Amino acid sequence: MSTPYQDRKIPAPKLNYGDAPYFEAASLGKLLLKYCNDCNQHHHYPRALCPFCFSDKTEWKEAKGTGTVYSYSVTRASGPTPYAIAYVTLDEGVTMLTNIVDCDLDTIRIGQKVQVTFKSSEEGPGIPMFKLA
Repeated sequence: MSTPYQDRKIPAPKLNYGDAPYFEAASLGKLLLKYCNDCNQHHHYPRALCPFCFSDKTEWKEAKGTGTVYSYSVTRASGPTPYAIAYVTLDEGVTMLTNIVDCDLDTIRIGQKVQVTFKSSEEGPGIPMFKLA
């Protein structure tokens, strides 16, 4: 069986306070993560306080954009266009919820290496997603 990737409409994200740098960078083809200068750990999703030590000494750092598929599911029945939703563990150690794109969705496997890519949202910024490396 083959389930080729098809572009689909991606709604523009609703921005929370402090999210703008993340999505501005995504529109420029860069993946940013928050980094805590007190406990020296990356975290995702972006937030002002470190979830590990609650420090407010966080800053944006550019991620390598590479990682590994931790888990995934191919959704075929929820709409007209099938898609793959996945958890990807980045090389920096954080795991993010995302989509796997630009491949036959039936070839995705847990443990596969992936590389960030960016898809345009409707009337909004680029959204980081991943393709097979």
